[in-house]
Order: sequence, then structure tokens, then C-alpha cells
Amino acid sequence: MHHKNIKLIVRKQLKNQFPRWKRLPKKNKKELARKVLAEVVSEYDFKQEIDTPIDQLLAIDGQHSAKGIIRLDEMARLIEKINSTKIIKFSNYNRSHIYISDKELRFIDKLIDNHMINRLLAHAGYSPSMLELFPSHLFRAELLKAIKYPEISYRKFCTEEYLGLDRKQNRVFIGLPLHKKTMIDHTQLCKFRSRLSFVQQVNLLVYILHHFRQSGLLGDCHLHGIDSTELANYCKMPTASLEINGKKIRIYNDIDCDCGARRNKRDKSTYVVGYRLHTLTAIDAKTGLSFPLVSLLAPANHHDSHFLPFLVNLAQAMGIEIKLVTADEAYHDKDGSLFNDTGVIVTTPPSTKALLPENVDSTSGTVFCNDSCEVTMTHVGFEKQVHEYKCVAGIGECLRSDTCPQYRYIPSDSGLFQQIPYETEQIKLAHDIRKNCERPFNLLKNQTGLETIRVRSQHATMTRCTLSSIAVLLIKMAGTRKKKKRIRPQQLSILDMKAA
Repeated sequence: MHHKNIKLIVRKQLKNQFPRWKRLPKKNKKELARKVLAEVVSEYDFKQEIDTPIDQLLAIDGQHSAKGIIRLDEMARLIEKINSTKIIKFSNYNRSHIYISDKELRFIDKLIDNHMINRLLAHAGYSPSMLELFPSHLFRAELLKAIKYPEISYRKFCTEEYLGLDRKQNRVFIGLPLHKKTMIDHTQLCKFRSRLSFVQQVNLLVYILHHFRQSGLLGDCHLHGIDSTELANYCKMPTASLEINGKKIRIYNDIDCDCGARRNKRDKSTYVVGYRLHTLTAIDAKTGLSFPLVSLLAPANHHDSHFLPFLVNLAQAMGIEIKLVTADEAYHDKDGSLFNDTGVIVTTPPSTKALLPENVDSTSGTVFCNDSCEVTMTHVGFEKQVHEYKCVAGIGECLRSDTCPQYRYIPSDSGLFQQIPYETEQIKLAHDIRKNCERPFNLLKNQTGLETIRVRSQHATMTRCTLSSIAVLLIKMAGTRKKKKRIRPQQLSILDMKAA
């Protein structure tokens, strides 16, 4: 943990001493990073106990605060209150209906309430009379970019080719006038993303999730999953590097990012420089469809298991009801701390490193009382991280019933005996459906352009991830990109017979 603490100290010093770090030449960055890293290491006491909060060591100290977050039930009441206090407009003129021909954009334009967006994103000194562009204009511009033009850069998007007077549909969707050459510059969108606090991002997500829950897409039978994906940065080589006790400390142009192991991919290297996006998803157990709910962004060098409690606590602060979470082996709750604190059960595939208890079938997880017993035992309870099993043999069925205790206790582990034993049929189904957690990442990267990161800081990248999640949910609610099912010739003949 000392190398993480050193990286934290160096990161804080560089940010405090050089607030305009991004504008410095690369040569100066290398000199400053090497100098600060050497000074911190020379003065660091390796014998001290590390009392730094874990969220700071993970570089997510600004991403999990529950203060100011609006819950889903509170959001519903706030929307109802704003709708009831609106002034009735006597004009029936609706330019959106006239100029927005795209069905997807028309649905999103009708769904999003500008007054609500301005209220969620308004700062302390917000004054509508002094602004030409409201937060809702910039938010809609970000959505338009993510939904319709994810492959182009922000600089190219903020030109007359996409926002000019002849692009009436785009201008009306954003809210720009049709009789003035008012434009949105890419620097304005950059400032909008940098000034959007994490609490504001979460409240925007809660606002969209309120509509998503009302859409009925999730169904009435769902569970939650957690997974992660890599987001590579523009950084390739570190500006400063030092190895201490077998651990390398690397400082990059983007101070917050780091180098971590990439999951096995044939066309890419085994390491990635950038961030890792940890996302909580909702999975429809009937259809297998999964949708992103909320995410945390951290440097790529941290293990996934650290982020499980932060994601669960953040989701509960948003008012999302979580009971069962399915994840891979990297996310686990073998000590039961998450279950004790939040009441959430996490199930993962049995770890191959966990020792198998005696007299337990390694394939099915069936428990027997001893090595000479052939009667399977049934699970009767779980308390204080211990499973209790009882023999189900009836009177006269077992010859050793007089000498056998007929009960057994097995401690919880990361293998076959987690909070819910692996022998439970529903848990096996939860493990099978876990692979659907990867689908939202494909949508985020392919549909909304998150594959190529065009921003250069952790906060701006987190904002892009939040806007991409919102865009994915809106696209799903619009429902205009559903693939039409192809009818085979055999099916056509059956349909013709039914029609006859």
C-alpha cells in the first residue's frame, strides 16, 4: 500500500503546485514529475502505518459522496412539483414537431424537461436573465453528440456543418434560435463537462432512471450485476517512473491515470494506460437484457474488488433497491462485510483457490455428514458467516443415525459456500446470466463513442461516461434501433396456413 500512498502524495503536490499542468510542455512535465517523485520518496517513512482513507488511495474520493444526491422517490416528487407549478402556455406553436423529423430525437426531445435540467445543474449564482446559453442547451448538445455523432471530435461537431442554420433539426433539438447565428463552441462544452460535479452527474442519472423505470423496459424480474472495462488514455509513456519494493510508481501526462493489466484480448496488449470503468447494471432475468445504472471511474492499476462496496452504497443512496448482485471472481464478499453493512448478497463463480471442505462434492456442492455417509444434507440456515446443514434421512433410512450428529457447520468462503451456497439452483442461473453485464460496455463504446477517449482528465472522462450511460438509456427507451426479426421461408408457409 506504500506505493499507492506515494502516488497519492505526488499527485496532490503536482496538482497544488502546478494548477495549469495540462498547458505545460512535455519537457517541463518530465522534469517536474521526476523532481517531485524523487523528493517524496526520499522523505517518505516506510515504517509508518498508512491511515489514508481507502477512497483517496483508489482516487475516487470525489465519486461516492451521498450528500446532495436526490433519491428516485424524491425525484418523482420533485418532477411532479415542477410540473404542477408551470405556467400554462397559450401558444400551440411547437417547432420541435415541425423541424425534428428523426423519431429518436423527437422522443428524447419530448422526454427531457429543460426546466428540470436547469434546476439540477444550476449553480449558486445561477441567473437565467444573464445567460444566452442555459445548462439545458449544453446538456442537449452533449446528448446529440453522443447519440448521433459519436465518431467525430467535439471541435468538428461545433461547426456549421453540424450546428449551422441549415441544420434546423439539430438546432431545434438543442434549443438554438433559427434566426440567429448563435453557435456552441467546443470550449463551452469542455467547460460544461469540467464544471459538472459528480453529484450533478448522479442527479442527472437519477432523473433519466426515473423515466426509465416508468418505461417498463426492465420488467418485474431483475437482478443486478457489476463488471468493469478498460478505457485507454492518450498517454503511452510515463513522464516519471520509479520502482520501490518491486512496485513501480508511474506518473503520466494525465496525473490521475495509471497502467494496469488488461483482460485477455487477442488484438491488444496485456497492459493498458488509462482508467477502468466499474459499472452497476440491471439485468432482466427473463429477456437477458442489461442496462447501465451507475459507474465509478478509477485508475487502471487498482483491483476490482475494492470498488464493490462503493458502487453498492452509491446505488442505495440513489434509491436503487438491490438484493442480489452477480459478478465475476474479482468482486467478492468473502468476509461478509458488505452483507452486514448493506444487506446486499454478492454471488460470484466459485474461486478455484478456495479450499474444498471435506465430504463435499466438488462439482455440485452437495454436502455429506462424513466420508461413510451417502445421504445428502440440506441447507437450513446461514448466520455469522457460517452455513448450517441438516441430515434429511428419515427414521430407519440410515443405519448410523444413532451415532451421527445429523448436522454440520461449514464456514463461508469464496468458493462453493458463499452467502448463498452454489448448490442452489437459482444461483447457478445468476452465474449464467452474469455474462450479460458485458453488453452495456459494448453499447457505451460503440453506440456513444466511448471507445475513443477525447478528454484528458479523470473528471472529464467520468462526465463523458455518465453522459454516455444516459444516452444509452434514452436510445433504449426510444426503441427505434430494434432489429427486425427475419422471417424464414418455413415460417412464412406456417403463417400462410394460419391465415388460410
